[in-house]
This record gives sequence, structure tokens and C-alpha cells, in this order.
Amino acid sequence: MPPPPLTPVADAQARLLAQAGSVSALESLPLERCLGRILAADQHAAVDVPAYDNSAVDGYALRVADLSAVGTSVPVSQVIAAGHPGGALESGTAARIFTGAPIPAGADAVVMQEDTSAQDGHVRVLELPLRGQHIRLRGHDIAAGQQVLARGRRLLAQDLGLLASLGLAEIPVFKPLTVAVLTTGDEVVSPGQRLAPGQLHDSNSYTLQGLLQGLGMRVLRLGIIADDPTLTRQMLREAAAQADCVITTGGVSVGAADHVRAAVEELGVLDLWQLAIKPGKPFSFGHIGKTPFFGVPGNPVAVFVTWLVLVRSYLLKLQGACEVQLPLQTVRAGFTAESGSRQEYQRVRLQYQQGELPLARPFTDQGSSLLSSLSWADGLVVIPRGVAVREGEPVDYIPFRGAL
Repeated sequence: MPPPPLTPVADAQARLLAQAGSVSALESLPLERCLGRILAADQHAAVDVPAYDNSAVDGYALRVADLSAVGTSVPVSQVIAAGHPGGALESGTAARIFTGAPIPAGADAVVMQEDTSAQDGHVRVLELPLRGQHIRLRGHDIAAGQQVLARGRRLLAQDLGLLASLGLAEIPVFKPLTVAVLTTGDEVVSPGQRLAPGQLHDSNSYTLQGLLQGLGMRVLRLGIIADDPTLTRQMLREAAAQADCVITTGGVSVGAADHVRAAVEELGVLDLWQLAIKPGKPFSFGHIGKTPFFGVPGNPVAVFVTWLVLVRSYLLKLQGACEVQLPLQTVRAGFTAESGSRQEYQRVRLQYQQGELPLARPFTDQGSSLLSSLSWADGLVVIPRGVAVREGEPVDYIPFRGAL
């Protein structure tokens, strides 16, 4: 009996997102602790920003009607500094004013100090202003009642500044997911332990921990599972009881010692297995009870690629984010390749040339065990299955910056 056909990557992505719900638990946190967190409610301005008309420059506030011609000289009636409102402007006078200071009542323009000449308590205007010149109007940036950020946004540094400008000290955010990470295999030992013949150090759980923490999620490291079916079932059951999602590395292929897939099918259901992706064909997804489960292959590059292409968007949606798709750019192939029956993700580094799309140069060896290639690369080029790419042709590129 022939094996079932491999699931295309796009189909797998759609099925995963269709099954991803959204967390409902939220908390209110001080603004300084909200970087990278997912906003749990739309945010509206309660005040205008700026809250008053103010000067955009250092100069002189005055009435345009008081200036009959270039070179008109008027007395300086007051000095207004930022944070210190002045009085109403007397007719036929100017107010010395500094950047950010409130515009006095009656003034309708500000002349930059570079366009004036001051002497003996008077200022001579060397360039006639237009009404409204160099005045930042109340509400020019944000008007009271305006929605400034939407629920589901993953907060950036500039978002925190924006919310602070509205006077907000705390905001509601979704509580972070707790993700359990387990590594499988008798051959795997923790860093710091001496390697016996045939053994290797666990790198996959550290890669996953960094990727998950980069999205603001909590990581529950549950160690290494030996190649034992009973122990595998026990560890998976315990992991599902403690976490919002379980991720294992290794143990989902077709080898006699690969027990994870069978354990998941006994404890719950397996919805996806064997994808048309390279690297990462043995990827699997299902549920242990009601807890989502991802089984990513054991090769280090396959761990990274399947997490980025398949797991990342699911977890972001589960976390409450509204923008979950990977960023994509168009670059030029700096290579010739053909993907075959699986969609391929090649590690590349971009070279920039003036007036042209960046050129994607591949790592010399695309083997899925070469973890060093991921530190060398700055992104992945996507080669759809059955497509031959010639050097210089446009290809899709996933930048690590902005995706991790």
C-alpha cells in the first residue's frame, strides 16, 4: 500500500490557523513591562496630543497682521518657556518663545529666531510668516477619542511611547502562553555533560526556548525523554497538564525508536503528519487531550524552519495576536536550484547592490544538521515544490529580522 501523499505547506498552514483559538486570560501591567506583549483591548485617547497649541521652534510668537513689511520691528512683551504658559499677546508686540512652549492667546504665527534680529527689547522680522507657521495645533498628533492601537497588536517600543503620551501608566495585555518543550532520544545529553560514543548535546531545546521567549512566551523545560514508549506517554501527559502547548523535538519519524507519534495518538489525536517541506518532512500536529501538540523533527535546521513556517503563526494567534503572518520580501536568487516534490527553505545571506533587488547567496551546504548555517544566514529563501529557480530570478525571502 503506497504511503499517503505529503500535505502541502500552504494547506498545513491554513489548517493550523483554522484550529488556533485565542487565549482569554489577561492582566493589567505597568507600561514599562509591556514590550512584546499582546494588547488585550483597543486603546483610545482620552486627551488631545498635544494638549495645547505650542511652538515647533525657538523664535517669536506674533500676529501676522502686525507686520506691514519685511524688516518690521516690534517690541518683545514677554518670554514664554516650555511648561510655563504666558499671558495674552499684547497688540503690536511679540513674545519670545521656545520649542514646546504654549502659544499665547492672540498670536497666530511663530517666526524662527534665525529669521529675526533682536536688539534693545525689540525684534526685527526678516521674513514675513504665514498664519499658523511653526505652530503645532492642539490634537495635531492625536485627537481625544481616537483609536490609537488595536486589540491583538504585539507592542513595540514606539507603541509604549505612544501610550505614555496619552498618560496611560497601565494597560491590559494577554497573559503569556506557557509552552512545554521536550527533547527525545537516547543519544541526546544536556550541555555540560561529557559525551559518550554516539551521543550529542541537546541544542534543539535551547533554540526553541529562545524562539518562544522572543515572542514573550513562558517556556517550561521538561528535559530529555529516553526512547521508551511508556516514559514517553507519561512525560507527554504531564506536559499537557502543565502547559498551553507542548512541543517535542525528534521521535516523530518512522524509526522503531520514534515513540512520540504513537503516544500522541494514544493520548489524543494527530491531525497532521508528513508534510511536503524540506527540511522538516516528519513534522506533526495534534492534541494531547485538549492541549495543542507540535512534534518537530530532530535535525536542528528542521526544528528552526518548521517552527518559523508552521508553529510561529499558530502560537501568535493562540496568544491573541492579530498579525501572525511571516514577513516576505522579494529578492534575486544567487543560485540555481530545483525543489523537487517538497517546498524548500534555503538558508541565505543577502548581498546589496545599488539599484537592484538584493541577491540571496546560499550557505554552501544545505544539510539539515548544520546549525551553524542558521547563525550565518539572515533569512530563508522559499522555493515552491516542483519549481526550478535560475540565478537572478525573483524569489520569496523570509527575513529573520522581524520574524523572530
